[in-house]
Amino acid sequence: MAKQNVAEQFVDILVRAGVRRLYGVVGDSLNPVVDAVRRNSAIDWIHVRHEETAAFAAGAEAQITGTLAACAGSCGPGNLHLINGLYDAHRSMAPVLALASHIPSSEIGLGYFQETHPDRLFQECSHYSELISSPKQMPRLLQTAIQHAVGRNGVSVVSLPGDIADQPAPEQSASAAIVTSRPTVRPGDAELDKLVAMIDAADKVTLFCGSGTAGAHAEVMELAERIKSPVGHALRGKEWIQYDNPYDVGMSGLLGYGAAYEATHECDLLILLGTDFPYNAFLPDDVQIVQVDVRPEVLGRRSRLDLAVWGDVRETLRCLVPRVRARENRRFLDRMLKKHADALEGVVKAYTRKVEKHVPIHPEYVASVLDELAADDAVFTVDTGMCNVWAARYISPNGRRRVIGSFSHGSMANALPMAIGAQFTDRRRQVVSMSGDGGFTMLMGDFLTLVQYDLPVKVVLFNNSALSMVELEMLVAGLPAYGTTNTNPDFAGVARACGAYGVRVEKPKQLAGALRNAFKYPGPALVDVVTDPNALSIPPKIKAEMVTGFALSASKMVLDGGVGRMVQMARSNLRNVPRP
Repeated sequence: MAKQNVAEQFVDILVRAGVRRLYGVVGDSLNPVVDAVRRNSAIDWIHVRHEETAAFAAGAEAQITGTLAACAGSCGPGNLHLINGLYDAHRSMAPVLALASHIPSSEIGLGYFQETHPDRLFQECSHYSELISSPKQMPRLLQTAIQHAVGRNGVSVVSLPGDIADQPAPEQSASAAIVTSRPTVRPGDAELDKLVAMIDAADKVTLFCGSGTAGAHAEVMELAERIKSPVGHALRGKEWIQYDNPYDVGMSGLLGYGAAYEATHECDLLILLGTDFPYNAFLPDDVQIVQVDVRPEVLGRRSRLDLAVWGDVRETLRCLVPRVRARENRRFLDRMLKKHADALEGVVKAYTRKVEKHVPIHPEYVASVLDELAADDAVFTVDTGMCNVWAARYISPNGRRRVIGSFSHGSMANALPMAIGAQFTDRRRQVVSMSGDGGFTMLMGDFLTLVQYDLPVKVVLFNNSALSMVELEMLVAGLPAYGTTNTNPDFAGVARACGAYGVRVEKPKQLAGALRNAFKYPGPALVDVVTDPNALSIPPKIKAEMVTGFALSASKMVLDGGVGRMVQMARSNLRNVPRP
């Protein structure tokens, strides 16, 4: 048997760690690794058009499967393109191994062509970032990187000079064991006793859930039933906790809806379960707060805590529920449920009904029809911006669907690349990219990746020819919209020119049929929906400074000759105005 080189050994270790695909763009410093992948039947090279797409795709695959995924970039500019997608994967707690190939080892530090220092550059978006400087070092360093990514749920980066990758690999007497799963963390009895006492002493308890409640739906419902507690959620907690939930009061935050804000502010005790919710303006400062999280570093960094509990949410609740006092009083719960139901009938459902003649199409209507027609186990990848709002409010989780996006990093252009990674995990599963025209055009070249691999991703394009979330932020800040308009092509025509199915929708009555046809099409498809650029997202709690800012921006817009735009905006959002 021929002796392996370092690249072949590197790929073998990835395969033993469960990696099945390596997303990237080829380049000379990567050639030994790419060739090793070519000759290894257990792993595929996925050729994308931009390395940022590779990182987003790997992050999405890791989020869908819960296992290690991998991406690669060639030396210098190639691996620099990975950085935004790796930031997103790291902040999403997705286990990703990134290979940053490097210039020849003898030239490092001498200003060589395309020289950077990737082991330094990626330190802020990884748990581990190191340079392989010899063949003998590689197996242990790669194993350490993998175990950082898997054990701490995040990114590891390995920098590998191309000349070292091509050298003979060291002999290994036996395959080293690799950690590929994480343990369960249980809180101590002292913390559990304190938490039981606080719950039993409180009159009104609210649970607020994040992504850390994944796999703990039954335990959260059991606790809510036992203590008659309303259950709210952050954006990343929606898919895990909203479905089959008779205690649901919606979502808090800038994208929120329902009565979650009231439930978190009118309780005596707020229990944060698996959430590092970043917007402390939406958290109360005059109630008792408990936070339960498996990550000790996040405990108390958003708000003052009366009790910090370090533990896995599911295991913590399993220990907690039998010990707390069951109660019968539902007054607080029922009052919050009534507020939530009223809110859903108002702002949330305002533009999902009786809008058949509204042109341009209201984006709320698009999202609601998409929710109705999509498969029960669909994966939705969501662009940052207004698509986040529409997905948060109108896509219904059911325990089988997944909704992923750049919810912590907040990057545009994420939806299409994430759809690529999600679809590669299962070609038979429906994957829908909810893309904005701004985000889609940033990495539009990778629509060709869908065609090249015949991935049946369905891109639903919310095309309002504007960066609408930025416009809304400007309005709230008292500024007129400026620099936010997009001049767009016929995206359906572009899709067809690429070899995919493409259709343009300009009227509400065309929408359902267009989506059904796209879903039936066996390959990649794009539905270009022309949506109302004046549609606004009304937050669950409107504060005085928001109203003041909006009024100021409206005045500036009118004085600048934009009175017609303000009239259109008023017409497009009349039903969204809260009624007393």
